[in-house]
Amino acid sequence: MARIALGGWQHETNTFAPLRAGYAEFLAADEWPGLCVGAEMITAVESVHIPIAGALAAVRDAGHTVLPLLWASATPSSYVTDDAFERIAADLLDRLTAALPLDGVYLDLHGAMVSESHADGEGEILRRVRAVVGPDVPVAVSLDMHANLTEAMVTHCDVIEIFRTYPHIDMGETGARAARLLLRMLGGQRWCKAYRKPGFLISLNAGCTSVPSAARDVYAAVPGEINEAVPAVGVAVGFHLSDIADVGPAVVAYGVDQAQADRAADAVCNTMVSRRADFVTEVLPADRAVAEAMRLATRFSRPVVLADTQDNPGGGGTGDTVGLLQALIDAGAEGAVLGAVCDPDVARQAHAAGEGATIRVALGGKRMPDQKPLEAEAAVRRLGGGEVIGTGPMYKDARIQLGDAALLEIGGVAVVVSSVNVALIDQALFRHFGVEPAAQRVLAVKSSVHFRNDFEQIAERVIVVAAPGAVVADPGALSYRNATVAWHEVDGVWRMG
Repeated sequence: MARIALGGWQHETNTFAPLRAGYAEFLAADEWPGLCVGAEMITAVESVHIPIAGALAAVRDAGHTVLPLLWASATPSSYVTDDAFERIAADLLDRLTAALPLDGVYLDLHGAMVSESHADGEGEILRRVRAVVGPDVPVAVSLDMHANLTEAMVTHCDVIEIFRTYPHIDMGETGARAARLLLRMLGGQRWCKAYRKPGFLISLNAGCTSVPSAARDVYAAVPGEINEAVPAVGVAVGFHLSDIADVGPAVVAYGVDQAQADRAADAVCNTMVSRRADFVTEVLPADRAVAEAMRLATRFSRPVVLADTQDNPGGGGTGDTVGLLQALIDAGAEGAVLGAVCDPDVARQAHAAGEGATIRVALGGKRMPDQKPLEAEAAVRRLGGGEVIGTGPMYKDARIQLGDAALLEIGGVAVVVSSVNVALIDQALFRHFGVEPAAQRVLAVKSSVHFRNDFEQIAERVIVVAAPGAVVADPGALSYRNATVAWHEVDGVWRMG
């Protein structure tokens, strides 16, 4: 029976966002558990659809002993503070040291963590882990599809598995794949590695695999590269909002010899390069998007979904910009529903006034520079909050934290207001306030792509919207200082250049 240490530490860093992730942000739960350690970690993660849960089940099913380290996650934001990085890293390494001797280590990481002092957060974590366990203990890692995969990450662990879907509906499966590869290494087997960078950016929206796209085609081909000689191939589309030298897509392949690893990595990388011009996305300004949604809503009975991609909390957005909400109100989009604006002050104000009250609000516009609140009369339609259990494929059984929350109506438009900054990617968050998503004509969600996991099935059409926010959809609009890739616009569609 082998001794396997399991741990996880997740942060997706948008270096262009205004708010940093301190230690308190890792302590707090959002849709995932907050910082938890030891046996508490097992209880917190085992029933949640995240990679470490899949890895835990795989190790247990094989009859091995689990040594829990810690799990930590914070809502995507700007840089992880040095204080948070060093405190969590020290705790992780202390627990790893105490667990020695070990036969293997599995870590659930993101791959796009940037701290104030480390551009490659995961590369630094893995360097320190390797220094503790030594060169012979196998280390397996699972990464998010939006990892900015680096050579240091590849060097300091033995195998990496990466999500293959966006929305990420294969998180648990990916963790299980990584754990099963770890178990194959317990007898001393190791594989040669090949690491490739295609050399261009893929925007967040263009990585979607739930619709016909270059991304879907690339990931669909990955299993065909895996065989007895090539046990694993990982593809990351990168996270274009991290201004680091290694930003962008990457491929890693593992082979029984170097030639096999090189062949598989080259095949996938060359496919990505050949499809370079096909990684495209269409994003409409808010006024045009709302006009189109209202036009379509008169023709169809199913909802038109507006994705407020640039204020996506899942990509580092503050969740409190009101550009799309204002556009809906200005267009007279009565009956439209938007979720969720993060504004604890207004949520508390609504709770103090009670259902049925009318209150004067200054909603949102407080966390993002150069934004202003929406000043308006608001009717308090429904109070809610606390914990909502996810029901969709991605957030199934997740305990989504809202804090104080309310459904307000402003100018005929309903808006969910929460105290916790959470992407609205699960229908349960609307149903919590008595809103049945499938019965609406126009739904607006603060999300880039993940909402598709639960809303695509009910939507007549999805329109991606560029309203104010930190999750800038067009990389050409960003002022990179460290990235070495280019981007240009062709025929009004954002393409790599």
